[in-house]
Amino acid sequence: MNPPGPTLLNPRHLLLALLVVAIWGSNFVVIKVALIHLPPLLMAALRFALAAFPLALLLPRPRASWGNLALYGLTIGVGQFGLLFYAMDHDISPGLASLVIQAQVFFTVALAMAVDNERLRPFQGVAALIAVAGMWVIARHTDGQTNLLGLLLTLGGAACWALGNMASRAAGPVNVLAYIAWSSLFAVPPLLLLSLWLEGWSRMATGLAHADALTWAAVAWQTVGNTLLGYGAWAWLLARYPAATVTPFALLVPVFGIGTSALLLAEPLPAWKLGATALVMGGLALNLLWPRLRRGLAAR
Repeated sequence: MNPPGPTLLNPRHLLLALLVVAIWGSNFVVIKVALIHLPPLLMAALRFALAAFPLALLLPRPRASWGNLALYGLTIGVGQFGLLFYAMDHDISPGLASLVIQAQVFFTVALAMAVDNERLRPFQGVAALIAVAGMWVIARHTDGQTNLLGLLLTLGGAACWALGNMASRAAGPVNVLAYIAWSSLFAVPPLLLLSLWLEGWSRMATGLAHADALTWAAVAWQTVGNTLLGYGAWAWLLARYPAATVTPFALLVPVFGIGTSALLLAEPLPAWKLGATALVMGGLALNLLWPRLRRGLAAR
């Protein structure tokens, strides 16, 4: 159930919501900075190691089964971020990655239909088709920064994110930070083993040897900014406002992702990329906002 409360954020809470989506969007540029020196799977392992320690030592284990914690840690840590970081290393630009990963919304809807027998509503089908059209535009274009492999890997990360959503949904109401910390314990060992297998000890050692202060700051920001501040503040807002008031702000994540990548990394924004962004964002907006708009029209 959504918590009772006002349907509009007060000015301070509005700024907090904007800060969270700005952090999440700009984080794709931060990821790219860390990948300059660190191989992607090793970087993912370090990110989740920092998420697990020392929080797992300070916070009691959440009321979730070990199996649920393992499932969330593997799908989010190894699946979502492992694939995302691997794609962003060479095969997709930060701006497009911030957009394509939002396909998790539609994967989550599909999984809910398969697992919980939820029915596909007409507006959800239309929204998915619009977003797929945007993905098709991306697949038809490569610009030296993005290719088909990067698109497929990022979509795989989005599918794993959806699996993680189902796992967290099955866990029920738990302490968000404790859940992230304890589930991260299950992500670190397989990420390290995959890094050793696919990236090799030589590349791992070279990456660690060449990592500078900016690299370590980027890795730390994955935990401190993206996880602790971002997810913590988001959960705090959801506890005080209806979900329909808070969740639409997530639509701004790709806006900040594409904007900061263009501004700081000079990511080009040709017409096809802007068109694909409009389609994917349009599909996401329809899926998220149509029920609320329909209720408003019916009330009138």
